Amino acid sequence: MRIGVLTGGGDCPGLNAVIRAVVRKGVREYGHEFVGFRDGWKGPLENYTMELNLETTRGILPRGGTILGSSRTNPFKIENGVERIKQNLADQGIDALIAIGGEDTLGVATKLDSLGVKVIGVPKTIDNDLNNTDYTFGFDTSVNIAVEAIDRLHTTAESHHRALIVEVMGRHAGWIALHAGMAGGAACILIPEVKFSVDKVCEWVESRFKSNFAPIIVIAEGAIPQDGDMITKDSDLDAFGHVKLSGIGEWLAKQIEEKTGKEARTSVLGHIQRGGTPTAFDRVLATRFGLQAITAASEGDWGKMVALHGTDIVRVPLASATEKLKTVPIERYKESEIFFG
Repeated sequence: MRIGVLTGGGDCPGLNAVIRAVVRKGVREYGHEFVGFRDGWKGPLENYTMELNLETTRGILPRGGTILGSSRTNPFKIENGVERIKQNLADQGIDALIAIGGEDTLGVATKLDSLGVKVIGVPKTIDNDLNNTDYTFGFDTSVNIAVEAIDRLHTTAESHHRALIVEVMGRHAGWIALHAGMAGGAACILIPEVKFSVDKVCEWVESRFKSNFAPIIVIAEGAIPQDGDMITKDSDLDAFGHVKLSGIGEWLAKQIEEKTGKEARTSVLGHIQRGGTPTAFDRVLATRFGLQAITAASEGDWGKMVALHGTDIVRVPLASATEKLKTVPIERYKESEIFFG
């Protein structure tokens, strides 16, 4: 078979490990040929490709980002987008696609599958919010990066007797904030799933100062105060209808200063969480996903996504990945509350 491979949405550590595994097993065990589509769905839309073989995928395992490039292109928002993709796949002699991405990328893949394009999905998102898989690769790396930042911020916060707010990614799901906050010993963790009380946050800040420690507050970018709305950078939307988030950390710092008189500063980790080399966990998980994805394609098991259930890599319906967001259960969040303040 001749198989196209693409990576869409936000980049994250582990994407190259998937590509490497797909190509290595696909060539050596099944004798497939591969075409890399550049920059997400823009690749098959505009016939923008690169060669994928054993040589071009050698040495990429520890590299962050994606050698294929990425974008947030949505072919369903472009005139004749689907028809153009189908025609370009036919012109390239592509029998099937392996799409590596998150909610938006796999949402497009699901629609294309229903329209007759042969697709296998691989789940990717640092937010860990895709349904029907226990973990997505990229999440472990982002949490470790956040924890390292929190560890460093503890010392400067204590030296200057400041409250420090660490804003991490998480539009609708607070998995990064929850894991990083618990591992980093945060004074409180604020996630999108549970609206927070500013007064309660200030109580936790005061409590931490009374114990002679400076508070670190970990907040997801999509966290919402009880009497307010989600803080956004502007009103512009991307191709999938997402607004740009920014500013909840700075907003909270001002509230803390006004209500407690304590100095508060914010560190927004932003794209630092996405960059750099993947952790060992993410390298292994991404590699296993890639190996199982090419096996599914070779067996003609189309319309499936590879997923982690326990310690096993299984196949689930591709559509199930985007049926709903996998958010933090309230009981998981409550486990962490004993450490607040």
